[in-house]
Amino acid sequence: MYRYGDIGYWFIVIISMVLGGLTQAYIRKTYDKWSKVPSGLHNTGADVARRMLNENGASQCGIGRVEGHLTDHYDPRDNNLHLSSENYTGGSVASVAVACHEAGHAVQTAKGYLPGKIRTALVPVVNFSQSTWMFVFLGGVFMGMVGLVQVAIFLFAFTVLFQLVTLPVEIDASRRAVRFLADSGSQIDQQGAKQVLTAAALTYVAGALVSVLNLLYLLGRTSRR
Repeated sequence: MYRYGDIGYWFIVIISMVLGGLTQAYIRKTYDKWSKVPSGLHNTGADVARRMLNENGASQCGIGRVEGHLTDHYDPRDNNLHLSSENYTGGSVASVAVACHEAGHAVQTAKGYLPGKIRTALVPVVNFSQSTWMFVFLGGVFMGMVGLVQVAIFLFAFTVLFQLVTLPVEIDASRRAVRFLADSGSQIDQQGAKQVLTAAALTYVAGALVSVLNLLYLLGRTSRR
């Protein structure tokens, strides 16, 4: 029913590897380039993010550090920005851009941005579906139960939906960051932020595309069955 030797399966595997490798290489190259350029704001990423939060109705949001490289994120559960050390203390264009992008997510929460609310509401459902769909799928394949396979695909569809909803959320956070830097920083900050955050957005686009291809492949195989 589902053979790992069929062309469709390997096409998706190759596309996933190529897109993943290209987008990761591009964001590393872009981030490294702008991490060497000092920001015109002459402040650390944390300082600039704090200013953005205060000026956009999200002053209650906290800012802390997190281990790792480019592990920066905003957590709506504790209403905190978690910035990697290089972006928390760094004063480069890249550091400021990433910090302001995460601040953009906090501003979304403060202003009740609808796609952000939908994304947050989907998190527990997606956590469940991601951890179970493959086991249900394999069980359906090995037992020859098409109905069980369909349940697995239904669960996987929530992961795809989550990634599609994530796209406008990430793009909007970047838009807010670039707009703030355009108003408060220099031309170099705006230019660098656009390049760094566009590179980052491509990873979400690639991930969503691969997930959609996987879903279409699974639906096609099940339909033919």
